[in-house]
Amino acid sequence: MTEYLTGDLPGIGGRIKERVEDFCVEELPLYPPNGEGEHTFFEMRKAGQSTFQAVRDIARALGVPTNWIGYAGLKDAQAITSQVLSVQGVPPEFVRALDLPGIQVQWAQRHRHKLKIGHLRGNRFTLRVRGVDELALATCRSILLALTRRGVPNRFGPQRFGMRGDSSLLGLAILRRDARGFIQAFLGGPHPSESDRVQEARSRFDAGQWEDALRAFPGRMADERQALQTLIRTQGDCHRALATVPKRMKLFLLSAYQSALFNQALDTRLQTLDQVFFGDLAMKHPGHSIFQVLDEEVEQPRAARFEISPTGPLFGFKMMWASGRQAELEAAILAQQGVTLDDFRVGEGIGFKGERRSLRFQVHDPELWYDEGLMLRFWLPPGCYATAVLAEVMKGAPLPEPADQSDVTPL
Repeated sequence: MTEYLTGDLPGIGGRIKERVEDFCVEELPLYPPNGEGEHTFFEMRKAGQSTFQAVRDIARALGVPTNWIGYAGLKDAQAITSQVLSVQGVPPEFVRALDLPGIQVQWAQRHRHKLKIGHLRGNRFTLRVRGVDELALATCRSILLALTRRGVPNRFGPQRFGMRGDSSLLGLAILRRDARGFIQAFLGGPHPSESDRVQEARSRFDAGQWEDALRAFPGRMADERQALQTLIRTQGDCHRALATVPKRMKLFLLSAYQSALFNQALDTRLQTLDQVFFGDLAMKHPGHSIFQVLDEEVEQPRAARFEISPTGPLFGFKMMWASGRQAELEAAILAQQGVTLDDFRVGEGIGFKGERRSLRFQVHDPELWYDEGLMLRFWLPPGCYATAVLAEVMKGAPLPEPADQSDVTPL
């Protein structure tokens, strides 16, 4: 059963994402383009498709490799989103001339450098919760007041764990070098969130009908098809099949495993995420500098003013360890998993150094009104999930299946 920071306040229930326009995300850039250089920055407005798919379509239309296109973060597919991208070696007028279904280019301007993951100030969300009446406004206002004062639990949302919810398990298989377990989970196990055709393909794979499975997997699932083709060609060599999975996909899956462990750590500190204790590694706001708490009485007033927050672990081979009670909690999580920090040296150019992540985040400039449902608008720092806010507001109402992957930051 899910525990909420605002558990003393009732949720409003309701439904989100019934229509694509019910979930709008506007990326807030960290800096504007400077007007010169070999890269072109451009703002893309899209609806009903993932950032990955949009990048593939844009790269194909411009005749460039997908890795020539940069972005600060990934945006949900089941939403109307605006975000800035960059492309190398393509003039702004060519980008402005793009005509692709579901994608609009708002502007394009030159810049000296490629846009990289994490280079954004935050995201502004405008959300509609349907199935509630105007009385929900008062309840929601009380919840937002509590979250503004104490902070929002900085959980990784369902986007981080993929449509099937198994991304962290796939990441663990990579970490353990379990090629057979990875391939079985990557290609098999039909899930009700997927189309009938994909479920059929996975069922065929589980039944050992690999050729039939290959014919059933749709062309858009290029990574799965490539792994299965290799498995067929090598007569079941799972290690070679795993080797065909793109590095970016492996990074996402390993990052999802990191995220799942962080969520476990957060759960142990949920009711004290606005408090700091001796031995905690605290993060300063704004910015991300970390220091060890040596005197609770001195530092707690700063936490109350949201100047600092306790952190949890994004495990990696160079991660800073907390001390005291927090260190014991984190060590217990690793021990239960049967992994060590050194296991995050995966090899083949993949490794996660690890870092600390704040256990909470602030909701900025919240607004509430009613229009065919309860409307919320607020902006959040990078890497923070609107679904974490909605979970506290709605309580127990099912959130939709994730339709996109979240930001992937190799550490």
